[in-house]
Amino acid sequence: MLVSIKDRIHDAIVEELIGYSTLPEESHIQAALAMYKDNDSAQLLGLEDEGQLVALIGLEQDGSKVMIKHLAVLPENREKGYGRGIISEMISSLQPETVMAETDEEAVDFYRNVGFVVYSLGEKYPGVERFRCVFETEEEE
Repeated sequence: MLVSIKDRIHDAIVEELIGYSTLPEESHIQAALAMYKDNDSAQLLGLEDEGQLVALIGLEQDGSKVMIKHLAVLPENREKGYGRGIISEMISSLQPETVMAETDEEAVDFYRNVGFVVYSLGEKYPGVERFRCVFETEEEE
């Protein structure tokens, strides 16, 4: 089940999950958490299984567009469909026309496998290729 976890922003499990989706240094984790705390347009959603948080997705919505800022699944729950599931539930809930994410080489195949179109952004940082991932949702007829 997809739930808002903005009120649980300082729970250890939320901090752990944010750490998997950003540089794992404390300053980066705290900056990411502050973005959700201080920005009304930023949403932090969790996917629960049997009452336990197994994944999170952090995003900003601007009209019909959603930009995924953070996406993480606990290591022991990876390869079980939770990443795909949290994106699917977010799309069902928010009904955006376009979903975008920027990621690195480590996660780009995940987005590609979920159905995103992937574009290289080149080396945004020395030695690190970044990718823009775009998913256009289909309108129901």
